[in-house]
Amino acid sequence: MGKIKDKIIYENPIFVLILGLCSSLAITTKFENAYIMGICVLLVLLFSSTIVSLTRKIIPDNVKIPVYIIIVATFVTSIEIVLIKYVKDMYDILGVYLPLIVVNCIVLGRCLTVASKEKVLTSIKDALGIGIGYTIALMIIASIREILGSNTITLMDSISSLTGYKAIYTILPNSKIFPIPFFNSPAGAFITIGLLMALFNYLKEKREAKKDESN
Repeated sequence: MGKIKDKIIYENPIFVLILGLCSSLAITTKFENAYIMGICVLLVLLFSSTIVSLTRKIIPDNVKIPVYIIIVATFVTSIEIVLIKYVKDMYDILGVYLPLIVVNCIVLGRCLTVASKEKVLTSIKDALGIGIGYTIALMIIASIREILGSNTITLMDSISSLTGYKAIYTILPNSKIFPIPFFNSPAGAFITIGLLMALFNYLKEKREAKKDESN
């Protein structure tokens, strides 16, 4: 559990490893979009890493990358089919960023560097840590951007066709300060992510400094 926690915080794919920035900039205008995208990536990463680890000894090195892309694409397509059938609105919102999971550097990177070399349990733990870290990062970015940019937090809107009800809450009903539309723009996304990167890297450096002192 400790290793999973380390991957979520100190090896966070967005804030520390600086991966998957395209989707983190584009779909974090609403909290709902963020956690759905995060869950999709988590599931693809988890299933792909498991299959890659199970087949690591039988896939030749010279065809690893195309085979891994096919494996990832299979799970991405499966998720797309489910979204189209049950929550078409969310599928439309995620748009091109959903099929782009196939070549997402986080997913392919973990398949190549971890799952293709480690046992299944280790690969699953790695996928969980990185996938949960990615999801949490998107949720943090989206909550900040939506609260500041729209003065709302959207828990269920596009997925209401599946859940049966909507959950959109106004944070400060009588506020004269919020919303600040700037945070809904790409520039607002860059600033939000930049500040969070600084925070997470500070936490990482502080942890490493404590380790050095103890040694």
